[in-house]
Amino acid sequence: MAQPDSKANEEAHWNKTTRLMFTHLGVWFFFGYVVHMFVVPLNKIVIPVLGFPLGFYMAAQGSLIAFVVMLFMFAKQQDKIDRDHGYAEDE
Repeated sequence: MAQPDSKANEEAHWNKTTRLMFTHLGVWFFFGYVVHMFVVPLNKIVIPVLGFPLGFYMAAQGSLIAFVVMLFMFAKQQDKIDRDHGYAEDE
């Protein structure tokens, strides 16, 4: 674990945090906008068990599921970054 007071540690922490944030924003943009732009072609694919077109499912449920999973992943990844750099909160 690095010293939280050093300038190099602060910069490394901020760089990792910023990279994580932009990565998750990219994934969010993909599921929030890009998938919805391709709803019509995705509707040609039908989910076998449910019988729903894939585009409909991704617009109605898939994006929401992805967002919830992303929230938990982000929290876990940010906690690891904080712990690695000495900024973690004690439980």
